[in-house]
Amino acid sequence: MLKIMSVFGTRPEAIKLAPVIKELQQHPSTIKSIVAVTAQHRQMLDSVLNVFAIQPDHDLNIMKNNQGLSDITCEVLKSIEAIYEQEQPDLVLVQGDTTTVFAASLAAYYQRIPVGHVEAGLRSHNKHHPFPEEINRCLTSVMAHLHFTPTHDAKTNLLNEGVREDTIYVTGNTVIDALLDVAARDFKFDNDLLNDIKGRMVLITAHRRENFGKPFNDICDAIITLAHKYPNITFVYPVHLNPNVRNVVYPLLGNISNIILIEPLEYVSFVHLMKRAYIILTDSGGIQEEAPSINKPVLILREVTERPEAVRAGIAKLVGTYPTSIITETTRLLEDTKEYTRMTHIPNPFGDGHAAQRIVALIKHKLIQNKDTVTKKSSNVCAENRR
Repeated sequence: MLKIMSVFGTRPEAIKLAPVIKELQQHPSTIKSIVAVTAQHRQMLDSVLNVFAIQPDHDLNIMKNNQGLSDITCEVLKSIEAIYEQEQPDLVLVQGDTTTVFAASLAAYYQRIPVGHVEAGLRSHNKHHPFPEEINRCLTSVMAHLHFTPTHDAKTNLLNEGVREDTIYVTGNTVIDALLDVAARDFKFDNDLLNDIKGRMVLITAHRRENFGKPFNDICDAIITLAHKYPNITFVYPVHLNPNVRNVVYPLLGNISNIILIEPLEYVSFVHLMKRAYIILTDSGGIQEEAPSINKPVLILREVTERPEAVRAGIAKLVGTYPTSIITETTRLLEDTKEYTRMTHIPNPFGDGHAAQRIVALIKHKLIQNKDTVTKKSSNVCAENRR
């Protein structure tokens, strides 16, 4: 029996590991699936656990008000150690590039437990953009034993860093597995403001640390200009809980009639809000991956992206945080039907909805193979000792 422990702490991690956890549960005769959550983001994490009916075996519950990166790192590193010692997993499975991912991987390394990294190999090649995600995923790659990459570009990044090719597997991105599941569900918003939107709607999400300060003000200035320019278009912004976001967004955008500011949505609601959108403006990484599967063009509110496949394919454009660029590219999509149609008819380069199946099959193959190798070596040693 293989013991696989999935460790995660934020909503994006939970969404992307949920299909893998569900697939692990389909093999009860060969795999014991253990789930440990750090609750780096408590409220937003819990909503996803409910959506996918995941019951954690261990909950570190580390979230504190105004927690910093060093707080998260230290708390995860200290708290997860006892759980590893108790469970003795054959593999620790992490996803993406959060501080939980880095700290959980480091703790596993300290105890010589192999790490499997889902969504490995993403790189912006700029250690401060995104911050701290770029360094988190680079350091996790150094410690990981199995690298499950979403694309061939991600695999190439790892090869260029000296990672052994026989440890890298291109699987597609598990977020597409989760998205297709949820998007197919019947749904109606609890908020009548969203149910009653008429005509076209622009969806906005922005929350990244590197955009705090002037870049965030610039994004809001662009939204203000667009809202005044297109009074018949509704702009919807689910505002992140971080005070660095809320203290800028609400004063600047809160009193414009065609801008709707709402609380962060649970995952199912957000997927269906994306389906309802005409255009998506975002600094999120996951949305760049999800939008192509529901035929939505994305304007990326960042200076660099670790997901160049979306830009290269033509489903997304990197517009930065300068108001002029945001306004120009949004206007183009709102007024140029040909360009809009082109961007909405491009296949998703990030996956086909079967990534979780591939990952679990690979885990079973590699770990069972490794256990057989260890058993054979042990038997040979015993035979030599008997001679």
